Amino acid sequence: MQVMTKPLLNPGVDDTVPFEDRITDYDVAHFITYARLLDAEKVGAAWQDAARIVLHRDPAADPESTHKCWEDHLTRAHWMTTKGYAYLLKMTSGHDEFAI
Repeated sequence: MQVMTKPLLNPGVDDTVPFEDRITDYDVAHFITYARLLDAEKVGAAWQDAARIVLHRDPAADPESTHKCWEDHLTRAHWMTTKGYAYLLKMTSGHDEFAI
């Protein structure tokens, strides 16, 4: 069983998210990023503001890739709320088959 790393408070982000049907090391490092994006969405923040503040991307300099980065991370954040959390619960309950 691999030991999970701690989530980072304000990590840099990749252009794309590694989409797998399990929790990845990238996910663990970005739990707080995902939560911040979901919070921004909930309060109706513009994607440009969320990208600038949470993802440290400049939507004015490169709107297309910044939007894609924001969209990928928000999609993964939603996956965490619908499917990923179940992996976390199983991982913390001692089932090795769900370890990352």
